[in-house]
Parts: sequence; C-alpha cells; structure tokens
Amino acid sequence: MKKKVLIISFSVITAIFLSAAVSTYLLLFSKPFRITTPTFIYIDEDDSADSVFSKIETNLNPESMTGMKMLARLKDYDKNIYTGAYRISPESTVLETFKMLKYGRQTPVKLIVPSVRTLDKLASRVAEQIMADSASIASLLKDSSYIAALGYDKATIPALFIPNTYEVYWNMTAESFVKRMVRENKSFWNTERTAKAKALNMTAAEVCTLASIVDEETANNAEKPLVAGLYINRLKRGMLLQADPTVKFSLQDFGLRRILFKHLETDSPYNTYKHAGLPPGPIRIASVAGINSVLNYSKHNYIYMCAKEDFSGTHNFASTLSEHNRNARRYQQALNRRNIK
Repeated sequence: MKKKVLIISFSVITAIFLSAAVSTYLLLFSKPFRITTPTFIYIDEDDSADSVFSKIETNLNPESMTGMKMLARLKDYDKNIYTGAYRISPESTVLETFKMLKYGRQTPVKLIVPSVRTLDKLASRVAEQIMADSASIASLLKDSSYIAALGYDKATIPALFIPNTYEVYWNMTAESFVKRMVRENKSFWNTERTAKAKALNMTAAEVCTLASIVDEETANNAEKPLVAGLYINRLKRGMLLQADPTVKFSLQDFGLRRILFKHLETDSPYNTYKHAGLPPGPIRIASVAGINSVLNYSKHNYIYMCAKEDFSGTHNFASTLSEHNRNARRYQQALNRRNIK
C-alpha cells in the first residue's frame, strides 16, 4: 500500500513538473508577436523596464507578456538596460527577444547624411535617425574649440560631412556621430581624390566650397562638371566668381528667386560679387556629385552662364560677354512674363 502511495505521489510530482516545464517552454519559445514585418524597438537612456515593456506592447502587439516579464524578474533586467535599436521579426521567440534586449545585441540602422544648406538642418535630419538629439549635435558643431581640434572652423566645418548612407548603431551620441563622420571623411578623401585636389591647388575644404556653389547652381548632375569648369576658369583668370547662390547665402534668403542690384551690394565675405576667390567655406553641405564634378571638371572656355529661359533648371553657357548678354536678356524676359520679382 505504501509503495503504491509513493508511486502515485511520484507520478503526480512528475506530472506537475512536466506540466510546469511544458508551460515554461511554451512561454519562452513561443512566437507571441502579432506583427507581419520586422519591427524596431528603440530603447532610450531614460527607459525603465516598464517603459520597455510598454513599447513592446505598443509596437509588437504580443499575445502575452508573461514570459518576457518572468525572464526580466529572474535576470534583474531593470538593473541594466541597454539603449539601442532592436529589430524584432514575426518569428522571434520570447527568449530570443529577451536575450537581445538583456545583452544589448542591437541591430545596425541606416543613417542618411543629407546634402542640406545649414548645420541646424543637418542636426535636425540626423537626430530623426539616431538617439542623439538635434540640440546636442548642433551645439557640438558650433563649438569653436571642438571643431578646431578636428581641423575646421565655423566656416569650413560643413566640409567635414560627406552625404551618403551609413550603417550605424542607433544609440550613438553626438560625439560618436562626429567621430564617425571624421573617419568617413578620411576614407572619402583617398589618394586619388587628394591628388586631384592638389592638382587644382585646392584643399579638400576648398573643393567642397566650390562644390557647394555648383550644387546650388544646378540640381542636374550631368551639368555639374560644366558649371565647375566655368568657375575654375574664372578662378584661373582672377575673375570674380559672381555666383548668385553666394548672395543668397549672404542674405540667408534661400527662397530668393531673382537677384537684384541691391542684393549684390550685400556686405559679406560670402558675396562673390564683391570679394574675389572662393568664399570662406561651403554654402551648403556639398553632395558627392558636386565634389566629384569639381575634381573631374569639364575643360572648356566658358566663363559665363545664365539660367535657361525654359526654367528647366539648366543653363546656357557662353565664352563671350555679348553672347552671355543675349542669354541673360532671354532669361530676364521670361522672368518678366511670369511676373517673378
């Protein structure tokens, strides 16, 4: 009788153990997330375990949070929360997801560094893609001592940035973002590009400065080497660049559609109608196409250009002033017909 009781007791205990094991297995190895495509969870510096769970519930729509919360209690997740971006797939299990979060196994994200007109705009666009906020990025780029240590000043710092798509970790700080851009800049300015800049008797920052003017003159990449060649011809001849985009930059009026004589009198080192040579620094973050157009400029005799009267965004080029004046009259007439002041 006693033996039978022991067997029954053992069977009950075994059943309970197996039931608990099966339940635990189902909790940990289930695929609870009701999502159809991979989804990112972004964990910030001020997140707690509870706020992380809230993000999981909001973004992943799990059938249950029991397994996740059980693991969090057992592993003291709330004592060490790693920031970062974590890519969760519909096939992710509770255990896989928890380990990813617990040990900070974040997923790299794509960071697009754009060709924009101002550092504030750059900071804003970058901050939309990484954890660092725009204020911290902008503040760093305006810190004279910091950027001087990088080899730049407030005028040339836009030349640091090479617009491209980079793979980064989302939780990068403003400092780590700038350090990454320094590495990418050094990689971009390889032996070949540096040699081409030297042949132009220009520094990398000066190439970017001219490239920024080219970018502002035309969005047509096929035309950029022609525009670059024109400005290089002017530089070689000691002529004023007389680039309208530098006047807009001087005025900080990027929407200005018609440059008038009063605008040309703007007292600014960036006004290339008044000051010879290149302006102190880029008037925007130059595109790769713009930089390459300067390094590989078209060799021709053009020293004048005027926007085409069809408003296509391209230009009529000329080697003589008389030819240029004819082009300019056609464009002015087109502006008048459209009542563009």
